[in-house]
Amino acid sequence: MSKKKSKKKRLGKNKLRPELIGQKADELHTEQPEPNLKRKARKKVFRLLLVLLLVLVASFLYFKPFGYRLNLKSAADYNILLITLDTTRADHLGCYGYKKARTPNLDRLASEGLRFENVYCPAPLTLPSHTSILTGLEPVKHGVRNNGYYLPEGLRTVTEYLQNLGYKTAAFVSSYSVDSRFGLDRGFETYDDTFQANMPFKTLNAERKAEDTFSCFASWLENNFKYKFFCWVHYFDPHLPYTPPSPFREEFADNPYDGEIAYMDLYIGRIIDALKEKGVLGRTIIVVAGDHGEGLGEKIEQGHGLYLYEETVRVPLIFWNKTVWPKAQAISTKVRLIDVAPTLLEMVGLSAEASLMQGKSLLPVMTGREKKDREAIIETVYPRENFGWSELVALVSGNWKYIQAPKPELYNLKNDPQERKNIVDYEKEIAETLRSRLEQLLLISGGGTFASGASQRARNEDLERLRSLGYVSFAPAQPGTAVIDPKSPEAVELLVMVQKAQMAEYQNDYAEAEKLYQKILEKTPDSPASYISLALAQARLKKMDQALETLKAGLKKLPDNELLLVRLGHTYLVMNRPQEAYETMTRVLEINPKNVDALTACGGLMEAAGQREEATRFYKQALALEPESKFLRMALANNLAAGGHFQEAIEIYKKLIEDFPQDQAFYQYAGIAYSYLGDYSQAIFYLRQAVAIKPTPVGYFNLAVAYEKSGDLKNAIKYFENYLEIAGNDDPRSINQARAELERLKKQVSNY
Repeated sequence: MSKKKSKKKRLGKNKLRPELIGQKADELHTEQPEPNLKRKARKKVFRLLLVLLLVLVASFLYFKPFGYRLNLKSAADYNILLITLDTTRADHLGCYGYKKARTPNLDRLASEGLRFENVYCPAPLTLPSHTSILTGLEPVKHGVRNNGYYLPEGLRTVTEYLQNLGYKTAAFVSSYSVDSRFGLDRGFETYDDTFQANMPFKTLNAERKAEDTFSCFASWLENNFKYKFFCWVHYFDPHLPYTPPSPFREEFADNPYDGEIAYMDLYIGRIIDALKEKGVLGRTIIVVAGDHGEGLGEKIEQGHGLYLYEETVRVPLIFWNKTVWPKAQAISTKVRLIDVAPTLLEMVGLSAEASLMQGKSLLPVMTGREKKDREAIIETVYPRENFGWSELVALVSGNWKYIQAPKPELYNLKNDPQERKNIVDYEKEIAETLRSRLEQLLLISGGGTFASGASQRARNEDLERLRSLGYVSFAPAQPGTAVIDPKSPEAVELLVMVQKAQMAEYQNDYAEAEKLYQKILEKTPDSPASYISLALAQARLKKMDQALETLKAGLKKLPDNELLLVRLGHTYLVMNRPQEAYETMTRVLEINPKNVDALTACGGLMEAAGQREEATRFYKQALALEPESKFLRMALANNLAAGGHFQEAIEIYKKLIEDFPQDQAFYQYAGIAYSYLGDYSQAIFYLRQAVAIKPTPVGYFNLAVAYEKSGDLKNAIKYFENYLEIAGNDDPRSINQARAELERLKKQVSNY
């Protein structure tokens, strides 16, 4: 019936026009074209309609959201700047709808570029997440499961691929968590992690502010903006403890976390300004990504790493370049941080290399060809390694999030975005489907296969394979191996206590911290972190003997634990027990030959013992792992100079001067080394620069001696006088020597 109506309607449209009514039939007939002309006319009309249809389609595509207009023609010639925002929740940025934010620079990038609304990190921890960003691999595949792990040899980073294409590569990072020793420096010509530069050992909480990291980036850009580059800038500021500088401290007194983000945003703006000033902003692709979020106490957890709720696993992701993405777009499709590296590779023409990664290029999502949410695997082994509890692993699939734990969790993120109601007992079929899917993905990610529907034996093999990959909660608990669920009442009680202890540390109340860590240790005797935290609190209270006993107790419980041994070695050094320190650190090197702290300590101990060749060997091994270390480079150069290898030492001093032009000590050392070689003109050249930067008694003394040895007695007299004017409490022997030399030189000059 509908077809008949449709036909009548079409016929109705073809009625004779009013002005033709009443004309003779033959007159009407003579006005019609001949049959061959009719066919030609129909063809002409068909061609015209086809052209019009193509124009309409093109117009439709052109005016669709800008993803359809992705312009990659110049992408391979552009710079790539990756900015990672440590501990930054997506929902605390203005561009993600947070009204209290002051993030104008991030908001600008989002408003002019492409913003992904739903992005998941692979782990709520700094090093694993950044490793995934740079490798495009899941943590189970790249092996960096927690902070402090090392990236295995043979795994390639996006940096290495881009370096092979001719990009200048540089990184400027802001915390110990991504120190070069852990392997992320792979492919970077410059890897600036020089915070705590003058200390022999970086502390586990070592970091630097955004302004210092930006300053290092700006100095590098000054000399490299003419080259095509891939640069990574890492800001760490929104991390406990939250201590934003003024005026952000005052403006965000009630929410210092937001103040840290606002301060960090300021230095994102400074990066944009620096690129603009050098004329390279327009040909730079900027990618901004968070590595993980922060709990902020919404579900007990103040920090991150323990749970897998949205607060700590959903992160910002923004792509910006006005040529590549000429119109702004917000994309709601769920994606992952592991997709960043393959996206960059495909953009520059390395599609084959991108296909080797577990992440998948986001270009199909950007162009609208792919709209389906990508499944995200999220894991944390932090509960097990830090507290002895069960690890957690989650699957985000469409609107569902399933968290595997001793007591699993299931949330409908569309209906319950705050994850307030665990519905695993109400949606058992969905939970079991997602659990099975998660097992399959984990086995594939770990390099195995999945035996779904196979025999019970094959099924058991799958579960044991998962156990071997670190996912203990999937396999049935073996006798005596049951693990605690991190959200159980006893775990939550302990977490609250840990957070109180950490807060006491932040407030320098080490006595309170010691009391709390003692209770924590009693509850978690299998956790190396418990012994280390207690020992550090005791050391800060100057209870060195007690700290020593705490660490020894830990090693009795956990023999040959690398973390405990390193801390024990440090404690022996502080207590000036060199032989025991050396023995402890060599045990560390038997376990891990790449431990930078142990290599550095052994180098210093050998140098103090007069075994300079051994010291040089240790220093060079340490520098191979952390080549940017100011302390290690200086220690090696000084050791070489003391052993008579002046020319080799001078080359290191010159490179240090190039990297730290305002540090007068390196000019001093270079000048002294040239003096020993008898090259007094070069010695004077460097020593004069040293006193120009900072006049010091030792600087004037060394310069006077160099002038004296060069035969320039007048300048020798001048600088001995300068020395004596500011000598103050300098070594009395040096003062007496200077006076004697000054008197002798004046007599010698007067006799001429």
